[in-house]
Amino acid sequence: MERFDCHSATHEYPHPFVHEVKLSRAQRIRGIILGTILCPLRVSLAALCFLIMWPFARLRLAGLSEDERSRPVTGWRRWLFHPIVLLLSRAVFFSMGFLWVKVKGRRADLKEAPVLVVAPHSSFLDLLVLCPTQLATVVSRSENTRLPIIGALLEFNQSVLVSRKDPDSRKKAVAQLTERLTSNGYWPQMLMFPEGTTTNGGALIKFKPGAFLAGVPVQPVLLHYPNKLVSEFLPVYNPSQEERNYPDLYADNVQKLMAKALGVPATDYVLEGGVPVIKLGGLSLPLESPPRETLSLLGASEVEAALSQMIDRRQSGAQGSKASVEVLASVLGLTDRATAVTICGFYSKDDTVDLRQIYLSIAAVSGLVSFKSVLQIAFSMFSRESRGGLSKQELSDLMGALLGVPQHNTTELYIEASSHGKLTEGERLELGILTTHPTYRRIVDEYLHPEEAGSLLSFTSLSNGKAMNNNRNMHSGSLHYDKYD
Repeated sequence: MERFDCHSATHEYPHPFVHEVKLSRAQRIRGIILGTILCPLRVSLAALCFLIMWPFARLRLAGLSEDERSRPVTGWRRWLFHPIVLLLSRAVFFSMGFLWVKVKGRRADLKEAPVLVVAPHSSFLDLLVLCPTQLATVVSRSENTRLPIIGALLEFNQSVLVSRKDPDSRKKAVAQLTERLTSNGYWPQMLMFPEGTTTNGGALIKFKPGAFLAGVPVQPVLLHYPNKLVSEFLPVYNPSQEERNYPDLYADNVQKLMAKALGVPATDYVLEGGVPVIKLGGLSLPLESPPRETLSLLGASEVEAALSQMIDRRQSGAQGSKASVEVLASVLGLTDRATAVTICGFYSKDDTVDLRQIYLSIAAVSGLVSFKSVLQIAFSMFSRESRGGLSKQELSDLMGALLGVPQHNTTELYIEASSHGKLTEGERLELGILTTHPTYRRIVDEYLHPEEAGSLLSFTSLSNGKAMNNNRNMHSGSLHYDKYD
């Protein structure tokens, strides 16, 4: 079958969420032999250390009231239990094979830097950094407190807890975090992984602003695994007044500083809903474009026929835009159900897919339909009023269909694209207004139609150009992709 000449993006920077393990035959054999002997032994020793640690962790706060637990532990509860849990924590990692930890630089004291920011975050084994930082306080998901031993250790650590499902929990966590970081030494030093998720360490993804919201100095801490761990404390980073006012700028500058020290790229990649994306003006652009992945599996004739059938299906008044894998296979003219399942997986986490999303995203990047026509069809598909304007939610749905991934932060684009910065009550966003917005035009020219944008695409970060930090480093706020083939 003739395949559509279209491929996924080739990035100048390594994909931070994909890691390929290449082992020689000798390494595989050694891994099998040593793994069968050492793995059970290491796991057993680590489990034993955790079991011994558990009661000490519980005893530290035993008998304290809620009010007393809301204050930092001091006195005999600290000098007695803290060294024991620290020693047992190091024993856990020793039993896991981290026999020696090399540390470079000097750890700043609490008043020099209330927070330590650690990167890259590669695995749960990164928690080894808690040992040279004397079990600094961490931020964790509240759901982890229900785990038998982990919950006791989080309680011992007096961690800041946040639920990812509860917006109110996040607000409370931010307030609690700010209070601790600005307590002038009342609370212990905190340790945070600003990437917010694990990566392969080949690049630093965009830092989340949590560690930088309070505007206090931070100390960057670098992690590196050349088969043995090297932790490095960099000099304390003192934010400028501009960085104190803009936590995102502060986070970006620290990210670039740490990336330079690590010798890896600083990117704007983030993980959103399990999908690697780059942010542009509040929109999420997927690193791996679903329509381009789809086109790589289809022949040119299949694409043309599928687009025609989807339009005919809509004009015939077919009910609903959601389709099963079987319907999708029929629309795309596929005899192989597995291919339809694969394509469905590009767009959805279940076994149904929105045909509007399939049509619009493929039509936008294939060049088989003029983009003006694509937009007109998109407005007719998503507008719930006859005059064709879009509400905020409809704009979000439309952009999600064009880009192939859900969009959750289109309010800024909606307001900026509106006349005089906002719409009056009852007004709706019109097609002509949207197409003149610079962010939208960049998405059209550089992401949807990259072949017209030259050999290299440049997505400028939201800090808009270059930003000067307070440590005499000038950093560019741009990120480059190689063009799509």
